[in-house]
Amino acid sequence: MTAPFKQWTVLPHGKLTRVNERIVTVVGDLKMPLLHLPRRMTVVRLKTGELAIFSAIALQDPDMAELEALGRPAFLIVPSERHRLDAPGYAQRYPNITVVAPRAGAEKIREVVRVDTSAPDFGDPAVRYVEVVADSALEVDGDDGLTIIVNDLIGDIHGESGLGGWLLRVMGFAGEEAHVPGPVKLTLGKHKGEVAQQFRRWAERDDLRRIIVSHGDTIMADPRGVLRTLAASLD
Repeated sequence: MTAPFKQWTVLPHGKLTRVNERIVTVVGDLKMPLLHLPRRMTVVRLKTGELAIFSAIALQDPDMAELEALGRPAFLIVPSERHRLDAPGYAQRYPNITVVAPRAGAEKIREVVRVDTSAPDFGDPAVRYVEVVADSALEVDGDDGLTIIVNDLIGDIHGESGLGGWLLRVMGFAGEEAHVPGPVKLTLGKHKGEVAQQFRRWAERDDLRRIIVSHGDTIMADPRGVLRTLAASLD
């Protein structure tokens, strides 16, 4: 795990990409020993005009200006203790931002950044924070249906080549289809059933349009079926 940055540190990343009328994402590249790990930040515009930032990535100044043009960054969601890398920089850049973290990971997250709450009130019933064991997710109702934003519980890295791609597959972080990464599955232990139940609850929503993941491609094709398959893999 890369140590969290104490100051604003920009790593390679792409451009902000609009998903629908209230969601934008940006994909960055995290260089690790022998491999590169794709990572995604997702930003949700609340009905207040403010922004909820999920799994933050420090961006170049022009891209930060583009982000700020969408609204004031009001909530910083640190989805798990493994996603603290850029949290200190965001807390420094936006001192009034509300830092959100899951209860099960809050102690570790507090080592690098303050935690204000594990039960945020976004002032928007269409955006809901969900704590899943020691990880986090967002449910976002939009004009085109429901978007689920998850962190490490679901990965969809595929098509990676070379030694790095081989290592990602061997370590269980990449595969041909969406999956619960092997190392994540190991850490769930007795809580696998809770995660499976949450997957099935999401799969009941007939308006589910997509699942945005922190690592890998957004799941657009049959997201309800994908969730049911992932739930069965945890039984």
